[in-house]
Amino acid sequence: MNITFENPEKISALMTITVEEADYADEVKKTLNDYRKKANIPGFRPGQAPIGLIKRQVGAQVKVDAINKLVGTKLYEYIKENKINMLGEPMPHLGEEPVDLDAPAPYTLKFDIAVAPELEVKLDKRNKIVYYEIEADEKMIDQQIDAYASRGGQYEKVDSYEDNDMLKGDLRELNADGSTKEDGITVADAVMLPAYMKVDEQKALFQGCKPGDIITFNPKKAYPESPVELSSLLKISKEEAENVEADFSYQITEVTRYKKHALDQELFDQVFGEGAVSDEAGFRAKVAEGLKEQLDANSEYRFLADVRKYVEDKLGEVKYADDIMKRIMLANNSDKDQKFVDDNYASSIKELTWHLAKNQLLEQCEVKIEDADVKNIAKEMTKMQFAQYGMTNIPEEYLDNYAEEMLKKPEQVDQLISQAADRKLMVALKDVVTLDKKSISFEEFSKLEA
Repeated sequence: MNITFENPEKISALMTITVEEADYADEVKKTLNDYRKKANIPGFRPGQAPIGLIKRQVGAQVKVDAINKLVGTKLYEYIKENKINMLGEPMPHLGEEPVDLDAPAPYTLKFDIAVAPELEVKLDKRNKIVYYEIEADEKMIDQQIDAYASRGGQYEKVDSYEDNDMLKGDLRELNADGSTKEDGITVADAVMLPAYMKVDEQKALFQGCKPGDIITFNPKKAYPESPVELSSLLKISKEEAENVEADFSYQITEVTRYKKHALDQELFDQVFGEGAVSDEAGFRAKVAEGLKEQLDANSEYRFLADVRKYVEDKLGEVKYADDIMKRIMLANNSDKDQKFVDDNYASSIKELTWHLAKNQLLEQCEVKIEDADVKNIAKEMTKMQFAQYGMTNIPEEYLDNYAEEMLKKPEQVDQLISQAADRKLMVALKDVVTLDKKSISFEEFSKLEA
């Protein structure tokens, strides 16, 4: 076997592989013999069929399989041994006729290969990059405390209705003269939130109502063009709801109002665990501490984004073997067409350039990703998911269990590894470059350009 690798343009190459019969003959012979031992052909005892018959039946396919396996193995061995940074998979050389493997050897196979551009990415103290230190102001702390109090609140019975209160009562369909319709739609203990009605005129009918009051309203007018809401209220199908035009009576049995939780020990324990906080001042301090952790994470991810922009600007336009790369992209997205490739190629190349640059930075900073790093990221993601529901004192064993479940899903593992690499790179780069630290409010930070 002979392999040549022509790479005059550095970013693309032509690999030519010439296969002689001697390169694959032994493998073909071995495979045919193995097949013969297992073959059960009428007229012959198992394993005793003539080898010539076996060759006529499967010889051609065995030969093709052996050549393809050999070429694939030798191609990747060559790439690895010569440290060629190949992008994607080798593509059949354009303009070449398919090789006729039925003809006698030798066979010459040619492949177009995209090669990664040689980037020069290195950062040091001469590189100055902005690092935003986001401050948790009193407004943010108040908003977070209000969110905790809202999540910990509950509905309480009140004497009369105000906006956003919840009503419970009995619904009855009425005739045109206002009497209750016999065999009409009735719903016991129907729950309503008039504040969510779409028409102010219908909404106003409920203002100041009390338990025992009977309100006459029109559900269809209250929820115009909303058959789903109407069907949910009246406990009928969406199709039936579309035909409802009648007025309904609503006899109110209960008015409840959502009341936020008081800033007391019960709330402190709910949020941070029993005994972790004993007064409002300590609660505010603990909330501020939690916000700082979130804001520090925002600072770090923004820092990495700014590092990326800095590196991209420094690299300028990076050349790729566009024709080969587009063929690879189309092959990798077999359910898409050429338009998809053309529309998404530029953004795909942008991501690839950053991936290559980031790998160099990871190598420069000697960042190694360990299993523990990946698991920690999984636990942090779990903590963030619980925090969205106001649950901040999740036991460590629960976090471990959830993280282990995430690590069982292959589609999530690659994402977790990438995030772990980003996290460790962020930490390392803060010691490598010069940080241009700037204090900023969260409101100002959220307005920064992406």
